[in-house]
Amino acid sequence: MSIAEVDVVVREVRENIRNIAIIAHVDHGKTTLVDVILRQSGTFRHNQVVAERVMDSNALEREKGITILSKVTAVYYDGVKINIFDTPGHSDFGGEVERILRSVDGVLLLVDAREGPMPQTRFVLKKALEQRLKPIVVINKIDRQGSRPWEVIDEVLDLFIELGCSEDLLDFPYIFTSATEGYAVLDPSQQGKDIDLLFKMILEHIPPPTVQADSPFQLQVTNLDYDDHLGRMFGGKILCGTVRRGETVAIIKRDGTQDKFAVTKVFIYQGLKRIEVEEASAGEIVLLAGYEDVQIGSTIADADQPKALPLIHIDEPTVSMDFIVNNSPWAGKSGKWITMRNLSNRLYKEAKVNVSLRVEPTDSPDSLRVSGRGELQLAILLETMRREGYEVAVSKPKAITRKIDGVLCEPIEEVTIDVNDEAVGTIIQELAARKGEIISMSKDETGNNRLIFEVPTRGLIGFRSDFLTWTKGLGMISRMFKEYGPHRGEIVTRTRGSLIVKETGRATAYAIAPLQERATFFISPGDEVYEGQVVGENSRSEDMVVNVTKAKHATNMRSSTEEATVLITPPRQFMLEQALAFIGDDELLEVTPDALRFRKRILNQIDRRLEERRSR
Repeated sequence: MSIAEVDVVVREVRENIRNIAIIAHVDHGKTTLVDVILRQSGTFRHNQVVAERVMDSNALEREKGITILSKVTAVYYDGVKINIFDTPGHSDFGGEVERILRSVDGVLLLVDAREGPMPQTRFVLKKALEQRLKPIVVINKIDRQGSRPWEVIDEVLDLFIELGCSEDLLDFPYIFTSATEGYAVLDPSQQGKDIDLLFKMILEHIPPPTVQADSPFQLQVTNLDYDDHLGRMFGGKILCGTVRRGETVAIIKRDGTQDKFAVTKVFIYQGLKRIEVEEASAGEIVLLAGYEDVQIGSTIADADQPKALPLIHIDEPTVSMDFIVNNSPWAGKSGKWITMRNLSNRLYKEAKVNVSLRVEPTDSPDSLRVSGRGELQLAILLETMRREGYEVAVSKPKAITRKIDGVLCEPIEEVTIDVNDEAVGTIIQELAARKGEIISMSKDETGNNRLIFEVPTRGLIGFRSDFLTWTKGLGMISRMFKEYGPHRGEIVTRTRGSLIVKETGRATAYAIAPLQERATFFISPGDEVYEGQVVGENSRSEDMVVNVTKAKHATNMRSSTEEATVLITPPRQFMLEQALAFIGDDELLEVTPDALRFRKRILNQIDRRLEERRSR
């Protein structure tokens, strides 16, 4: 008997399991489709009240309307268990998608019936094809006005060809759905009643896991979780063998070092719940407990025959910023985690869970450099930390440059924008100022314009907030890293200086009122301020030191207008992403549980001047 014949003998097919991931561009309806799958598979009772977007359990996900973390659920249809991964659609969280694809045997590629394939559609499909995963194309939102399902099918086919997929994958199965209405059909002109056709297509076209049931246990960690009672939990798809509760296994870490531990718990998924079991076999998606120092990509293997699996390759970060211990006069007023030890532990813990995040020391003992896929990913991390009670100061986000063949290069992104005629001129002008180059421009049947640009990452920092203003909230923008290209020169993103507080105290209307004509304030009368804090934007390019705590001197003279109310313009408010975009090169953003404050790196005015002279 040959080696090949032996291999055939030991491999088995788990016909009663399907492992799939739902992948798509942001807001094409992944989480809504998972809601429908859960409801129509009988996972919930008929009269059970379930929130919409039930898979987006994170508070930030619900607020922002996007999926940030991949999640697992499992449903049963016709006696087959279907493990489903709901993945993020935003390019900043592409690392989540890349790691999850190691645990599945096929994907549902979801595409909006009106928008068609978008930049992230290309990214997730490319990653799926690299893993040789079988795709089912799901054209969603066919009930949406302006939908063009058959044209979108042709565009998806063009995308498959462009990505150079094999001929057998070009004949991909496809289906049309309305996740909001809860039906799937083979002809978009028909009105369906349920998604049974989608379930049947999954069972027919997604291959069951092919496993080596009798081989030594082997699993690659693609999923991490934490439980207050059990501690760190970790899991993925079992590739070989069986794992049992109480069994001693080996862990092979990313750096090649090994250790042994006893498995204290074994869980599988059922609906939205984790079900504890005594053992689980190859082909199943599991979650284990019993060891704390686990990273994405580690291999859990048989203790006597430990064999490492190939590491998961994740695309490099493109944006970084410094996380610095908060040393403002008000440090510790509202946060409970403020020391370098607290900050370091939290960030390195995050890096273990988030494979696309990198944490590195800097020249300063009070600072760590955090690098990620984009400023949204870093903003989500910051927002999460402040809600947990952390205080930190952060620098301006910067694109990560590198030397390639002796040439300074920077990350370039492909930006796709859908806007009406009114906003086209402004968008082209603004992106040109950010060193963007227009690649194509087209118009759809509804008169909407689609513009595609190539723009340096640093030119896009903070662009989204302004974009919403220019398009009155009606425009759509998506972006995806394309390549490292030659540095495109200086980009001027901020043309106005800062208003800097001269002395600590309480801001007064008397001091603010005369300055309003030449500045925009971020504070109101009565707010406490400290020396070196940035409380507004100057109308001119230079910084201006102001005394906003000045009070009117008391006199014994009164006039008929003495008590007239001073008219104060409401202050400019910042969301966290907007604040990160505003920071100057010599400034920091103080992030606390209850406030965002801009400040100069050097608070004292005399010390700032001395530093400026030295730098000259």
